[in-house]
Amino acid sequence: MMQNVHLAPETDEDDLYSGYNDYNPTYDTEELENDTAFQQAVRTSHGRRPPSKTSLTSSLGRPMTGAIQDGVARPMTAVRAAGFTKAALRGSAFDPLGQSRGPAPPLEAKNEDSPEEKIRQLEKKVNELVEESCIANSCGDLKLALEKAKDAGRKERVLVRQREQVTAPENINLDLTYSVLFNLASQYSANEMYAEALNTYQVIVKNKMFSNAGRLKVNMGNIYLKQRNYSKAIKFYRMALDQIPSVHKEMRIKIMQNIGVTFIKTGQYSDAINSFEHIMSMAPNLKAGFNLILSYFAVGDREKMKKAFQKLIAVPLEIDEDDKYISPSDDPHTNLVIEAIKNDHLRQMERERKAMAEKYIMTAAKLIAPVIETSFAIGYDWCVEVVKASQYVELANDLEINKAITYLRQKDFNQAVETLKMFEKKDSRVKSAAATNLSFLYYLENEFTQANSYADLAVNSDRYNPSALTNKGNTVFANGDYEKAAEFYKEALRNDSSCTEALYNIGLTYKKLNRLDEALDCFLKLHAILRNSAQVLYQIANVYEIMEDPNQSIEWLMQLISVVPTDSRALSKLGELYDNEGDKSQAFQYYYESYRYFPSNIEVIEWLGAYYIDTQFCEKAIKYFERAALIQPTQVKWQLMVASCYRRSGNYQKALDTYKEIHRKFPENVECLRFLVRLCTDIGLKEVQEYATKLKRLEKMKEIREQRIKSGRDSSGSSRSKREGSAGSDSGQNSSSSSKGERLSAKLRSLPGTNEPYESSTNKEIDASYVDPLGPQTERPKTAAKKRIDEDDFADEELGDDLLPE
Repeated sequence: MMQNVHLAPETDEDDLYSGYNDYNPTYDTEELENDTAFQQAVRTSHGRRPPSKTSLTSSLGRPMTGAIQDGVARPMTAVRAAGFTKAALRGSAFDPLGQSRGPAPPLEAKNEDSPEEKIRQLEKKVNELVEESCIANSCGDLKLALEKAKDAGRKERVLVRQREQVTAPENINLDLTYSVLFNLASQYSANEMYAEALNTYQVIVKNKMFSNAGRLKVNMGNIYLKQRNYSKAIKFYRMALDQIPSVHKEMRIKIMQNIGVTFIKTGQYSDAINSFEHIMSMAPNLKAGFNLILSYFAVGDREKMKKAFQKLIAVPLEIDEDDKYISPSDDPHTNLVIEAIKNDHLRQMERERKAMAEKYIMTAAKLIAPVIETSFAIGYDWCVEVVKASQYVELANDLEINKAITYLRQKDFNQAVETLKMFEKKDSRVKSAAATNLSFLYYLENEFTQANSYADLAVNSDRYNPSALTNKGNTVFANGDYEKAAEFYKEALRNDSSCTEALYNIGLTYKKLNRLDEALDCFLKLHAILRNSAQVLYQIANVYEIMEDPNQSIEWLMQLISVVPTDSRALSKLGELYDNEGDKSQAFQYYYESYRYFPSNIEVIEWLGAYYIDTQFCEKAIKYFERAALIQPTQVKWQLMVASCYRRSGNYQKALDTYKEIHRKFPENVECLRFLVRLCTDIGLKEVQEYATKLKRLEKMKEIREQRIKSGRDSSGSSRSKREGSAGSDSGQNSSSSSKGERLSAKLRSLPGTNEPYESSTNKEIDASYVDPLGPQTERPKTAAKKRIDEDDFADEELGDDLLPE
């Protein structure tokens, strides 16, 4: 042992060559014979093993220095660089990267026919179908979504059968089965196939292997609610509520809200109140608060309504203040950030939430104000005071305006005006809204001076208020300044391109200015916005009629009656256009439909009577002229036409009785006496002399009257003649714009000629007598709910759309 111990030299001089002869005794082969441990190993079984080329390894798992591995000795680190070998001596080339071994063997080919691979591909296909079904549903293609969901269900069942053949049943993918069934039930419900949806949900709920499947009973309750099976809806909501743990507080609150809404639908307001009271005590929200007010309103509890309204006001909005979006400094980086978040999705969501809160509060205030106090005015004042003390201070002014509108609905115009005048000293926004409504009120009362002054006030308070500009344009339009009115309407459109009232009124203005192409363009634009507006369709048809394009006018009127099929004016207008085109059968069809819906239109009655006379069916014309006589009993012409129809149909006795009745009511009617004389002469009655005497006396009186009128005219001066001439021209213009029905009446009176009392009129006489029964209307034709807009009028809706704020 001591031979390996080296003592330090006694001299201070270092031996530069010391240690070169030192070596590890492990490599001393000369002394192996004397090594007892080595000899013992050789004599055992370990020594009798076949020789191996593997070298000894170190404890770290790598070859020891100098050991031979794969025919190459690991280099001595301290002597040779890595990768250097004496390969030339061993017959191998220098290859430190092992490139001489050749390329790596190819990957093992995938066996696509194996059951596992088929299952994997089928599972992938099922997932893809479920995704495609969801995407189709989000795009609105419900039918495609349902087909994809059914296809996914079929493939999933095939997948389950294949899996059961290959693996154990516990290896089935339950999550995939759950998602397929849940998606299928959802698509059934979206397509209103409620029975199939309920069956699918039952499959999921009854399967105990699906965890948390009980929550889907909420969906089943929703389906029963849509089917109006309220008892079952409540049952399933409560079952779902029992299966949801209390830690899921938000989910439980939503289910309780559904239960409360269902109770309201069934009229069980006390149970609904209990549900909503619990929600407002645990997690108050706007919908529950509003529904609680509705429930108390239904039971008529005034004090509880007040408390519920205060709870609704106190619900936190949880949105940022508007000051957050105002830059506090000139830092460009801060300004960029504020500009980026000023209208992002979060900001839009905040606006929607605030708008919803304001809508609930305004609706609740309008609902309870008339009932919580002795009068609606006191109730509104209480609501205004509560709102002023809350975070919704700006809604107090809107409530005051609604108070004025309530006065209007009660036809208390003075109180409405007084209430609105209180806003003249308020801030500009409220002042503009109040002035707009005041302008509207005065416009309706034809006080255009006051309407104009308040329209100016509204515009000056808020130049960007499209309603104020529209009302200002209306007042200018009423004064006949159409060019200036068009400018106000254009400015309103520049401020708000969706202001349909301004666009409609500018179309009317262009019609007044005879700029028909521009008017048509406005109405066509409006039609693209309001697809089923009866007023717009009528105006387009009217413009085409003025442009002398009857085919287009008929086409648009056909669209109009598809929207309002009971509009008698539109039907009679179609009859007029077809008659102008010479299509009498179509004209008769639409005139008759118009008469069915509104049997008191004199022009339509006249046309139908003339049509039956034209077609030699005088008996059928009688009932129309009798109805006209009922509508206008003081007009003798209708009764004369009835008698004429009896005479033309050969019923002379009935004609004689009718003429006698006419003579009794109108003893000074010359035509009636003439026909009485002729009928009595032909029949041989004794009364002929009496009627002849009366006829002569009336004719003589008529001649005397005409002579007096003529002498009076001759004695008038030339100046008066000029005035009469101008008046005559004016009356000529007025008569040219009078209704065509009056001209038809004049022609109808000439049908039974005095010289030929028994002959039927010729076709030429009838054609000449028939003219357009509608003519230029000063009244707008009525639709189902509101008047159609003509060029001389404005609809109430466009005079001030702030009058009835939503």
